[in-house]
Amino acid sequence: MNLTYRILLTFNATSLIIVVFLIKEEITLNSLCNDFQCLPHYVSYVIYFLAPVILTYLSLLISKFLGTANISKGSILEVENANNAFLPSYLGYFFVALSVNNEETLIFVFIILFIFTFLSQTLYFNPLFLIFRYHFYNVTTNNKAKLFIISKNQITKVDDIEFPILKRVNNFTFIDKSK
Repeated sequence: MNLTYRILLTFNATSLIIVVFLIKEEITLNSLCNDFQCLPHYVSYVIYFLAPVILTYLSLLISKFLGTANISKGSILEVENANNAFLPSYLGYFFVALSVNNEETLIFVFIILFIFTFLSQTLYFNPLFLIFRYHFYNVTTNNKAKLFIISKNQITKVDDIEFPILKRVNNFTFIDKSK
């Protein structure tokens, strides 16, 4: 389950590059299938955008099947908000999508980004999580472990923080299910 889930998270984190390319190239559903000839272009673009949003929501739902961990109160040394730290990297994906000239290049670039994101073990940053009110944090524990936590909780002070119900994506990335 964990491997499948990580593949889904990786796809979710990189799929907007495909959406941006499809919109840039004005590839619409009515150009792909005669049954959709009466649809305005913007309907295609909304559907393209909704696909990664729905997959992201699905990944949040099935995260309950991942292994459980916790971080107890008093074991966290430092918390850094990571919402903005990954945004420049993610915007880079958009610029790549805008500069790709054809489908073959897009597929090749997407596969490379997918592999690097998957192998990085920590870059499951997906701005679509923000739609579902999740935030990203880099957490340093008292044993010097640096963890990436995806949580709905707003963290402002280190003193009181605990994560009693974490779902383990990998050894460095967790989704907080307490709330």
